[in-house]
Amino acid sequence: MTPGDEHPMDPIAQAGRRGPRPSWSRMALLALAPALLAGTPSAAAERPNILVILADDLGYSDIGCFGGEIRTPNLDALAAGGLRFTQFYNATRCCPSRASLLTGLYPHQAGVGDMTGDEGPRRPGYRGHLTERSATIPEVLRPAGYRSSMVGKWHLGSNPGPIRRGFDDFYGMIGGFNSFWQEAPFYTRLPPGRPKRAYPTGRFYSTDAFADYALDFLAESRRDAARPWFLYLAFNAPHFPLHAPREEIDRYAPTYEKGWDAIRDERIARMKQRGIVSESTRLTPRSDWDHPFHREQGVNPAWDSLPADRRADLARRMATYAAMVEHMDAAIGRVVASLKERGELDNTLILFLSDNGACAEWDPLGFDVETGPKTTNILHKGADLASMGGPGSYQSYGSGWANASNTPWRLYKHYAHEGGISTPMIAHWPAGLKRKGELDTRVGHLVDVMATCVEVSGARYPAGADGLGVLPMEGRSLLPAFRGEPEGARPLFWEHEGNRAVREGRWKLVARQGQPWELYDIEADRSELTDLAAREPDRVARMSKAWDEWAARCFVAPKAVPEPEPSGGRRP
Repeated sequence: MTPGDEHPMDPIAQAGRRGPRPSWSRMALLALAPALLAGTPSAAAERPNILVILADDLGYSDIGCFGGEIRTPNLDALAAGGLRFTQFYNATRCCPSRASLLTGLYPHQAGVGDMTGDEGPRRPGYRGHLTERSATIPEVLRPAGYRSSMVGKWHLGSNPGPIRRGFDDFYGMIGGFNSFWQEAPFYTRLPPGRPKRAYPTGRFYSTDAFADYALDFLAESRRDAARPWFLYLAFNAPHFPLHAPREEIDRYAPTYEKGWDAIRDERIARMKQRGIVSESTRLTPRSDWDHPFHREQGVNPAWDSLPADRRADLARRMATYAAMVEHMDAAIGRVVASLKERGELDNTLILFLSDNGACAEWDPLGFDVETGPKTTNILHKGADLASMGGPGSYQSYGSGWANASNTPWRLYKHYAHEGGISTPMIAHWPAGLKRKGELDTRVGHLVDVMATCVEVSGARYPAGADGLGVLPMEGRSLLPAFRGEPEGARPLFWEHEGNRAVREGRWKLVARQGQPWELYDIEADRSELTDLAAREPDRVARMSKAWDEWAARCFVAPKAVPEPEPSGGRRP
């Protein structure tokens, strides 16, 4: 089969088609290219390469430089040579966050207010793919001379996929999650017909493959030294299914035998010592959980209240998760080492983030076999513990460990409380970042990534150009932060599955689906433990009105009862 002859019903093939896209991105931007290039620096050396690294379901305090016990020497080194943002936010969940990162819009504006199901033109914020109202980073950078590649998890619908939305090369998964050990049919190379690696039987592991293809695409980009490059490296680690090499899991197993209560205590102590959180920050009580498939709710139990065999099972799950994070860090190290060897590191802007808070799905025990209506839990005992994380296994780690991963915040992925939307963010750019090893407490959001890429590249964002209908960017550039310059406050907004929030300066208004607004003074109480809504009714009214106006402007129309994400993967 030759490129362009893909079966029209094949979603993978459709994702890679180079067929015409009825929008501004190919024709209008090509027409604008001479004017756009005229306003950019003339030499690639004057503009940085850009590497955006996204982790999947990584908690706020998992990595070493944010207080975690997981070994992440490569990320720690980037933080030591760069800048850590301690109040950077995502958009609550996989698809919405990826939409915001790539477009600089709120998820609903880009068409991905929920997941990848298309709810039709009458609900424009919930089309399940990036719509014509949005421009992507590679589409904006192309007229400015950049070559763009993507490796990893797309999860923004199969049509249009990454090639039709501006990337020159892609390797990874179009969907959201599946085996780390099995390449076919979950991982694909686009456009069809491009060179593809052949992994021997038993030698494929997706995190390693992502590093392999990142290096391949960098080598391809270097063939034209006059062009800078943009690489979006979106790992699927440490999203379930929890898969890692057995020897790496074994190294972490003793660490987690102490349980999630002890890990939370140790983490917040390190976070205070390193300045990630203030000395006055309170550790939240164990968070509650909600199992939508079993229609059960509860609160994470005390570790010591669990039977010994259950503690052994859960410790192995967390050890697998930690091994995935460390392995991802090693893969990042391979890419950074290549930049050093080629003399590119100094003028490469690297941004590292997580797409949402840690994942609680769906209860303290975690699940096995698959997620979705048939989700279940298996208690692994004895010799069976050693099989966890290997090929053929399929586990999550559950809400107790997710609560620990998000230390010290409340709740998890899906929610707009701090545990759902806080991301560890690292910026590294020796040639352009005037601060080294510092912490920055200003409030940022994924929508700021587009604005930053536009400013550092000299590109022009096409909103309103020739009536093309692309919405204006919602974010602002991070360059003032890189220079240590002060900035004024601005409101930020969230909605997912009826969970909602607005952050304005020190104040945050937040609510769970179907629940009343809660108000917190985040400067004094980022743990969200003292609800001030009853004391500040005027502030609640003003901020809720601002949220309503934002929702109307940005196509936000949550369902009365959100539906859980359907099954997207199971044990192969």
